[in-house]
This record gives sequence, structure tokens and C-alpha cells, in this order.
Amino acid sequence: MQLTERHHEYWRKNLRLTSVLLAIWFVVTFVMAFFARELATINFFGWPFSFYMAAQGSLIVYVVIIWYYARAMRKLDEEYGVAEGDE
Repeated sequence: MQLTERHHEYWRKNLRLTSVLLAIWFVVTFVMAFFARELATINFFGWPFSFYMAAQGSLIVYVVIIWYYARAMRKLDEEYGVAEGDE
């Protein structure tokens, strides 16, 4: 099966979105942990920022990433006519 330019465009946009969100995930997961001692000097709601990010902040970011990915992919699927139920 030959893929059209429209298929390639769809996958480029999909991969770009996935790459950006994975980069955000990487920063929140690994970079924050790497700089935890330096971030502990910043207070956030009375707690060290590194503790807050480990306890709640990163989880909030993960949920936002999932929400945004689902929303963006639904919009992209509808734009390219591959949404569920469009048969």
C-alpha cells in the first residue's frame, strides 16, 4: 500500500507532538530529580520545590500531558479524517 503525502503529513505532526510531550516528560521526571538539591532552596506553598514536584507537581504535569495528547490527537484525527467512528 502506497502512503500519500497526506499520510506522511499526519505522521509528521503526530511524531512532532509526541516528541515535544516526551521532552516535557523527560524534563519533569529526570531533570527535576537531577537538580533536586538546588531546587530545594525554593519554597513552594511552604515546601521545598523539589519535594513538591516529587510528591504532587510531577503527577499534575503527567495528567496534563495525557489530557493534552488526547485532545490534540482527537483534533488531528478529525482534521485528517481518521477519527473513530468516521467509517
